[in-house]
Amino acid sequence: MTTTLYLNARVFQAHAPDPSEAAASPASAFVVRDGVFAFVGGEADARSFAPEPDATVNLGGQLVLPGITDAHTHLVMMGEALGQVGLTDARDLAGIQRLLAEARAADPDARVLRGRGWLFNSIPDGAPTAAMIDEVIADIPVYLDANDYHSCWVNSAALRELGITRETPDPSGGRIECDVDGEPNGMLFETAAVEYAWVQRDLAMTDADRDAAVERVLAAYSEAGVTGVVDMALNEVALDALQRAAERRGGELPLRVAAHWLVSNTDDDVANLEQVERARELAGAHTSPWLRVVGIKLILDGTIDACTAAMSLPYADGSNADAIWPADRLFPVVAAADVAGLQIAMHAIGDAASTMALDALEAAFEANGDIARRHRIEHLEYAAPGTAERMSALGVTASMQPVHADPAILGNWIAQLDDDRVERGFAWHEYEEAETTLAFSTDAPTAPYGPLANLYVAATRGSALDPSFAATRVMGRTVPIERALAHATRDAAASVGDASWRGEIREGFAADFFVVDTDVLSEPAASLLTARAVLTVVGGRVTFES
Repeated sequence: MTTTLYLNARVFQAHAPDPSEAAASPASAFVVRDGVFAFVGGEADARSFAPEPDATVNLGGQLVLPGITDAHTHLVMMGEALGQVGLTDARDLAGIQRLLAEARAADPDARVLRGRGWLFNSIPDGAPTAAMIDEVIADIPVYLDANDYHSCWVNSAALRELGITRETPDPSGGRIECDVDGEPNGMLFETAAVEYAWVQRDLAMTDADRDAAVERVLAAYSEAGVTGVVDMALNEVALDALQRAAERRGGELPLRVAAHWLVSNTDDDVANLEQVERARELAGAHTSPWLRVVGIKLILDGTIDACTAAMSLPYADGSNADAIWPADRLFPVVAAADVAGLQIAMHAIGDAASTMALDALEAAFEANGDIARRHRIEHLEYAAPGTAERMSALGVTASMQPVHADPAILGNWIAQLDDDRVERGFAWHEYEEAETTLAFSTDAPTAPYGPLANLYVAATRGSALDPSFAATRVMGRTVPIERALAHATRDAAASVGDASWRGEIREGFAADFFVVDTDVLSEPAASLLTARAVLTVVGGRVTFES
């Protein structure tokens, strides 16, 4: 057995102590033995517990936190995004065009250009067109994923590559935007982006491209103190890429991956249920603590920014959106996944979508009886009053992303609602008060993957992207940093059923932790924006050291 003694630390354990332990001093030392916390407590007791360790590490009084679990991310897609042109910081069309032109000049032999992260309120009237890209790049296809990754903006060369013409029908749950003459204008919304732009991207990428993307994201997460992720929308090519990454490391990864298989609405119940069956097969085959398939992902609606989230009341312009999954298609899939023991994660940003999600779960529970289950609803940017209480009663986890409420990107979100619904946007405190399990995450690459910046938004409602933006006070309450950390560690691990063995610095738990160069628990909240991980450990193994 290998034993490491860690001394001179300030340890945040992320669990509420027993009443009998309320007066105990904060832990300042711990012992890791064979990948598990064998002891957590004071230095003298730690030395007594491990008098002859294989190694001793003096942490110099630095803060030790449980490893972050990013409870909703897209691993391979984020790795790809790290190699693309970032457009979030561009605040107007000229800025976007300048970044695209610079990227084209830097790689004149490129056959395609891909970018990501642009904001609707950076475009005149929030209406991007192919002609705007053509002004700076017309000779090769250009694909630009929106910041929310629910729409893709392309140029004329890309429309030709995709074979999209005025005769191309809208796919179910999506829209190919057209101009007044009926010609496609360069915007692909929801499933139109998935079925055209994303399918083309997957076909164009090689295994070597995906391997490079995976290595980028694994390194980035390790450097950020992330020790586990919940991957949403896994597919065959992404699973293969993650398996190859594990094989390159003897079967292990530098973080723990729990994945949800994307099930898309085909408007055919048989085909939909076949996707659930494929997820069940994969869940049985992939059970490693490093890479496992735990459930399915269903995208019920779009986003408020693009007016594609399903709302019970119209948007400010009078429009509304239908759900991507109609109830008669959704309910059989939810029931089948529930009885198969798969965790169901449903993307629901609008209140009509989250209400339908809970209706589907209630119907499945009634049909399938009393079985073990832990389902989730993702995002919940605007939910009907009482949603938190319904979720608590059903044992459904609220999976939310504070960084999506960053004031620097929120202007268009607010404008699309423009009524008292804004007051209840991103209502994290409602889920806390209802005692619903609340897991924080980033939804990278729709937002930056840095966990501490994410928690800054939760704790302040201020901007981690641009400090010049004032904190958004109209949208609910903040979450103290200690609780925010617990939602990103303990509760995020619990969101995939791992509450009994990881997510806390506790004896018998997996030794997943990171050391921070700043005591963010005692320094002002702004320290979260500059603090950095100096050591990341997963299962007792060092995955990053500065």
